Amino acid sequence: MENNRKAHRVRFEHKHTVSIMGVDGTWRRSCILVDASASGAKLEVEGSTDPLKAQEFFLVLSSTGLAFRRCELIWVDGSHVGVQFVTAKPRANAGERLVRSL
Repeated sequence: MENNRKAHRVRFEHKHTVSIMGVDGTWRRSCILVDASASGAKLEVEGSTDPLKAQEFFLVLSSTGLAFRRCELIWVDGSHVGVQFVTAKPRANAGERLVRSL
């Protein structure tokens, strides 16, 4: 997995406890943030990884839930998972929309 990474990752020396939560809020799992980059992260999931079959969920970085990233599941290896952060696609500005409609 290490060789396929496109972005530089930061590996944490101390355990950072985070959570993952279903987009609909029906499930939540405690995790350890192993490493992270601008484009994704590696997590160690506590408990079952079965809910991750949903493919998309939130990585909740703060205890209050105010810091989070929307994620997409990339791979599972036992209790470790790789996620890619979902980014919003840039919207076309008004001029581009006008040209497309012509």
